[in-house]
Amino acid sequence: MADDVSIFTRIIRGDLPGRFVWRESDVVAFLTIAPIRPGHVLVVPVEQTDRWTDLTPSVWARTTEVAQQIGRVLDVEFPGTRVGLIVAGLEVPHCHVHLIPIRSESDLDFGQADAGVGADELDGIATRIRGALRAAGHPEAENTGASD
Repeated sequence: MADDVSIFTRIIRGDLPGRFVWRESDVVAFLTIAPIRPGHVLVVPVEQTDRWTDLTPSVWARTTEVAQQIGRVLDVEFPGTRVGLIVAGLEVPHCHVHLIPIRSESDLDFGQADAGVGADELDGIATRIRGALRAAGHPEAENTGASD
């Protein structure tokens, strides 16, 4: 039975650590541990569903609404050309949306993911995003369980 639980569900439940920037009843967002670019955030429905096409319309709508809110903050905090959005879903069997500050389409290459980013740098980025979300009036950034 434990094999059926995704790594994202384990992060959401608190079984594994996560650098959350958003938490609400249906959707959470946290940093990936192997970002393609600084500010790379994953927006994840709480309900473990493998394919985005299998989500209920309301959960999919809320997932994209949250992605849009976080994307607006990323666009300011990590200036570039724009914030890219990818729904790939091959690496973890739990629907998730990648938000990546990019300068060009070539920045959307998962081969550029950097698993060597240090914990202090990731913590700083998470704190920066949470602060910007709070300043933009999003209390969901208050419920992350993180202290900063």
